[in-house]
Amino acid sequence: MRFIQGFILRSLQIDKLFNNKNKTKIIISLSLLLLIAVLIIYFFLARKSVYLIIDGKQENIITYKSSVKKVLLNKGIEVSSHDKLEPSLDSRISDKSTITLKHAVAVKVLIDGEEITKYSPEDNVESFLTAEGIVLGSQDRVNPEKNTELSDGLQIDVVRVEHKTVSTTQSLDFITTRKNDISLPNTYVQTKQEGKPGEKETIFDVVYENGKEISRKILSETVTKKPTDKIVVVGTFPLMPISRGGQQLDYKKVIKVKSTAYYAVNGIGKTYTSTGARAIRNPEGYSTIAVDPKVIPYGTKLFVEGYGFAIAADTGLAIRGNWIDVFFNTYREACNWSVKYVKVYIL
Repeated sequence: MRFIQGFILRSLQIDKLFNNKNKTKIIISLSLLLLIAVLIIYFFLARKSVYLIIDGKQENIITYKSSVKKVLLNKGIEVSSHDKLEPSLDSRISDKSTITLKHAVAVKVLIDGEEITKYSPEDNVESFLTAEGIVLGSQDRVNPEKNTELSDGLQIDVVRVEHKTVSTTQSLDFITTRKNDISLPNTYVQTKQEGKPGEKETIFDVVYENGKEISRKILSETVTKKPTDKIVVVGTFPLMPISRGGQQLDYKKVIKVKSTAYYAVNGIGKTYTSTGARAIRNPEGYSTIAVDPKVIPYGTKLFVEGYGFAIAADTGLAIRGNWIDVFFNTYREACNWSVKYVKVYIL
C-alpha cells in the first residue's frame, strides 16, 4: 500500500509540470502502470505451493486457484461421492496447504448369504468393515485377514460362526437273556419278560458357519431311562428223536449198545422172562427186552432205536454191560434183526 501511495504522490507532482494537453496521456499511462502494479501484487499474493497426495503418491504443485475443487479440476483429477477427500471440495486453500485424496475401489463382500459390491476408499479390510458398519461376532472370521490392503476387485468373505448347545435323545437297545431250565424239554422256548428299549440324552456343542453345521462335540451323555432286558426261558432237558401221539418225549440219557434178538420159543404168550413175567412184543406199546440190570435196572422204560418202546424185564447169561436182547414173536423177525449197534434212550 505504501508503494501505491508513493506512486500517486509522484504522479501529482509530475502533473503540475505538464500542461493540460498532455494531461490525458499522462493519466492513461498512469492507469496502465497502476493496473500492472495491482496485477503483480495479485499474482504475488495468489501464488501458492500446495502438496497433493493422490492415492498415497505425493506431488508439490504451484497454483493460483483458491479452493480444493478448483485445484483438482485444474489438474484434471475427478472426485466421486465414494472417494475420501481432505479437506472438502469447497474448502479454501492457502500456501503450504495439503490436499489428500483416496479414490474408492470396488470390493465384493460375501456376507449372510448375499454378495454385494461396495465402493470404498479405506486402507484395509478392518477399516472397510468399520466404515460399512459390518460388526463381527467374537467367533466370526473374515477372509482375507483384516490387515489386507484394499484393492480393486478384492473379495471379502465374512464367515458367521455360531456355537449352539443341542440335545438329542437316542434309543438304547435291550439285551436278550436266555435262562436255561433243566426241568423243561429242550423244545421249550418261552419269553418270560418282554424287553423294552431305554433312552440316552446326549448334549452336543454344535458349530455352525453361515448357518451350516460344520462340527459337533459331545459335552455329556446321560442315560435317562435304562433298558429292560428280554428274558427267554429255554428248556434243556433232552427229547426223543421221535414223538409219540404227536408229542415229543423227554429222556434222561442215551447210551450206545450192542443189540441182539430172541423170540417166543415156547409160543406167543407162553414165553416168560427170567423175572417170571410174560415176554411181550407190542409195537404200539412197550415190548420186553433183556438187559444187564447193573447197567439198566429192571423196570426201566426205554426207547430202542429201530425197535420202539420197551421195558427192561429180562436178562441172559451173555447179556453183560452195554448189551441188550430185544424180543420178537417169531424166529424170522429175530433173524432179520440179527446184531446191531443202536442208541437206547433211558426214559
